[in-house]
Amino acid sequence: MKLLLIEDNPALAHWLTQILRENHFTVDLASDGDAADLVLRNETYDVVLLDLMIPKLSGKHVLQRLRQRRDNVPVMILTASGSVDEKVECLGAGADDYLVKPFEVRELVARIKVLIRRQIPDKAAEIHCGDLIYDSNTRQFAIGDQPLPLPAREHDVLEILMLQQGRTVSKNALVKGIFSLSDEPSADAIEIYISRLRKKLETCQAAIMTLRGLGYLLKRKDEQR
Repeated sequence: MKLLLIEDNPALAHWLTQILRENHFTVDLASDGDAADLVLRNETYDVVLLDLMIPKLSGKHVLQRLRQRRDNVPVMILTASGSVDEKVECLGAGADDYLVKPFEVRELVARIKVLIRRQIPDKAAEIHCGDLIYDSNTRQFAIGDQPLPLPAREHDVLEILMLQQGRTVSKNALVKGIFSLSDEPSADAIEIYISRLRKKLETCQAAIMTLRGLGYLLKRKDEQR
């Protein structure tokens, strides 16, 4: 899952980025409104964490421009202001959640997971593809009743395919989904992760198909005949 953190306080931004990465999120950082607006025009995120009091373009204007472009990415406001009027204004402008600083990290992570789960078609806590199971609360995989531990990148690839199961996901979408702007994205790496995942899913009822020139597709093996 890929997040954009828009925060101008360097110490807080660094701390939050580290915490979120420890919770297996890919995180990009923007430190002012103009930079955030530019990134949001060119990148895709699962959730945006938006501070209101940022330099240049204000947080409210970043949100306004985002919704004017009909971009429905979930936005959580992170602010020191507990004003009810401001909260109502932000929610009315298209924010999906509002969290007042200081906050508990556990609450932040829990709320991010709720926003992500809202995007899952049936909003179920567990998603199945045959006996491959994804728990959206813990973000963990299992095959039947056996946990399927995965390295971070492989986990991110399978997570994207699982949430889009039955639909083709392009290699470029996977690159954008698992690498942050500070990484060196590699399309060749995606092929390596897919190959490793296929080996780990050999005994599973789910499989990753390659659609040449289009991308990858996660389906039940008995649906591929």
